[in-house]
Amino acid sequence: MNAIVVEHISKNYGAIQALKEISFHVKKGELFGLIGPDGAGKTSLFRILTTLMLADQGTATVNGLDVVKDYKKIRQMVGYMPGRFSLYQDLTVEENLQFFATIFNTTIEKNYHLIKDIYVQLEPFRKRPAGKLSGGMKQKLALCCALVHEPSILFLDEPTTGVDPVSRKEFWEMLKRLRDNGIAIMVSTPYMDEADLCERVALIQAGQILQINSPANIVADFEKDIYGVKGEHMHALLQTARSYPGTFSCFAFGDQLHLVLKDGETNSLGVQQYLSERINGDFTLQKIEPGIEDCFMYLMEK
Repeated sequence: MNAIVVEHISKNYGAIQALKEISFHVKKGELFGLIGPDGAGKTSLFRILTTLMLADQGTATVNGLDVVKDYKKIRQMVGYMPGRFSLYQDLTVEENLQFFATIFNTTIEKNYHLIKDIYVQLEPFRKRPAGKLSGGMKQKLALCCALVHEPSILFLDEPTTGVDPVSRKEFWEMLKRLRDNGIAIMVSTPYMDEADLCERVALIQAGQILQINSPANIVADFEKDIYGVKGEHMHALLQTARSYPGTFSCFAFGDQLHLVLKDGETNSLGVQQYLSERINGDFTLQKIEPGIEDCFMYLMEK
């Protein structure tokens, strides 16, 4: 049975349509990523699935239970970590954990096996107020509180935003261990590099899902050649490359441009000559392998 099933979910905020006919499923024991920029609809979808908000249209089930009719049962079996740190900042690490355990009629000791790998890192700070923790430690505490009642499904809304690279790596290693324990995990992130850490991902933009697949298959399905462009005058290169009639899209990626040509442009000779005639200074243009961010940008433009 699927852990999560979403069918034709839509949500409006006045004239703004936050979600548009969203449909997907998440398997039990799967690490599923919802990948998209700010304002894509990720948080609205999480709030619907965790029974905090009603959809305007469509249906959704969590562990086979309807998110509207069975909201009380669902709240007992899911863990939710919102994007903004929402624990009690004046309570200590230990007091926050005890509070959430009490809310769910359980104890830290009963489910310690789930949080022990995280709690070991928090233990030196157990008497420190949560508001005085570092960003990474706050996220680890929030994850502990979401796990303290042994949920079967975890919803993590942008859990690594604003967290340093080392803590981000540690956090994802924790998620993989939880997945190996059979917990279904649905995690949202605006970071495209984190897509590769999920088993399957849904690319979402402006309330619409662009594609759902494994990261490797999304990249394998990229249907065009992509070229990397580097030179002395990157801004001029970007503007000129975009003005080439055969350019489908061109964006800055780190220290180079990623250029995709339109249908019918069978090689890069045309754009190479076009740039040479208009750019002062040296530049290079060579075929490169696409990444998940290239796929997202292409699908968005398409």
